[in-house]
Amino acid sequence: MALVLVVDDEESVCEFLTEVLEDAGYRVQTAQDGPRALELISQNPPDAVLLDIRMPELDGMQVMDRIQQQDNRLPVILMTAFGTTEMAIQAMKAGAFDYIIKPFNLDELVLTVKKAVTMRQLAMEVEALREGRTPEPLSMETMIGQSPAMQAVYKNIGRVAASNVTVLIQGESGTGKELVARAIHNNSSRRDGPFIKINCAAIPENLMESELFGHEKGAFTGAGARKPGKFELAHRGTIFLDEIGELSLATQAKLLRVLQEKEFERVGGTEIIRVDVRILAATNKDLEHCVQEGTFREDLYFRLKVVTIWLPPLRERMEDVPVLARAFLQKYSREQNKIVTDFSPEAMALLMQYDWPGNVRELRNICEQAVVMTRGPVILPEDLPHSLRFPQHELKENIIKPGMTLKEIVADVERRVILKALQEHNWNRTATARALGLNRRSLYAKMKEHGLLS
Repeated sequence: MALVLVVDDEESVCEFLTEVLEDAGYRVQTAQDGPRALELISQNPPDAVLLDIRMPELDGMQVMDRIQQQDNRLPVILMTAFGTTEMAIQAMKAGAFDYIIKPFNLDELVLTVKKAVTMRQLAMEVEALREGRTPEPLSMETMIGQSPAMQAVYKNIGRVAASNVTVLIQGESGTGKELVARAIHNNSSRRDGPFIKINCAAIPENLMESELFGHEKGAFTGAGARKPGKFELAHRGTIFLDEIGELSLATQAKLLRVLQEKEFERVGGTEIIRVDVRILAATNKDLEHCVQEGTFREDLYFRLKVVTIWLPPLRERMEDVPVLARAFLQKYSREQNKIVTDFSPEAMALLMQYDWPGNVRELRNICEQAVVMTRGPVILPEDLPHSLRFPQHELKENIIKPGMTLKEIVADVERRVILKALQEHNWNRTATARALGLNRRSLYAKMKEHGLLS
């Protein structure tokens, strides 16, 4: 029977997790501080560690660092009540197997422990990404979101940042693919090097090769002097190729050579230029479909997607809309030198019922417009654009009822969404939970909360 060590300075948490994990079939040891945890590990190494981050004397990050010095193959699952972007990326960079957020989703907790124990018992090749000497990550204030989908993105950034692998970032327009690329660069060993961005859709095809690889004087009409390309400028740094699906097949072939050989020639030149560059790419296209159509090289596609990070559209993480909207409100209030403190419940309800085809970019633009248009300290429905106030696909019933609080409005929207999903899946709870990104227990709890149990 696998042994799990639970480390938390709150005795009640240790008792609760002991009960949960023993019910799941594990032996459990507990410790209420870091030194005791390290002592237990040295005496009887467990198969996995559940470790709280906020503890007196030694915090969780310090304890994890010492655990890795003792046994860098022991999986550590961090527990935190503060699921910030910085914490997520820092935890994964420092070598955590995973992290979970309080209050616990018990299904997620047990599944995470199971994965960690399996990895330990099968002796899979898992090592810490970083040790405690790693510099602190840069501020990630521009990446906002506490939804499970965004937490997964933060974890993936933390996992890939320390390496030099090529990363393909996929997602709809406006989801923040450049922010992910910058986060990877800023948390890598190349952070002090250049970050060079190229929008492949914005450069004419006849200029793309020169833009990427540079040209010699006289290489073509108008080339009056030698010009270094973006790859040269990105030496010892990162190059971000946005909208890479727009590259021509000819340019794709030249890019493939750079990926394979780390070398190229300038347009009109013969000198071999060698560079040390990490390539990050992004697209809103289905590149696999483009490969099948013959518009994108298969060998380049597989070279680019060593690791793929998928960014969810905003409509699939609606719980992030209020925090995003309020962050943009603060930003544009400062820029416009206006005192705008919040959204009215009615205005927030309009934001919550919109499907956001333009994703976070559209939300940001609407918030900026609202700050400019409002005449008071609170954003009202009339400060929002017509498309939000009179959507083409309005709900059959008016969700705004006199006297409703914001909490009641959001709960009403949640009930409608769950009810619609249940109807679409013939009240199959498993299929409905999967469609909504929930587990069955969470769906059952929400159905009970909203009076949807028959």
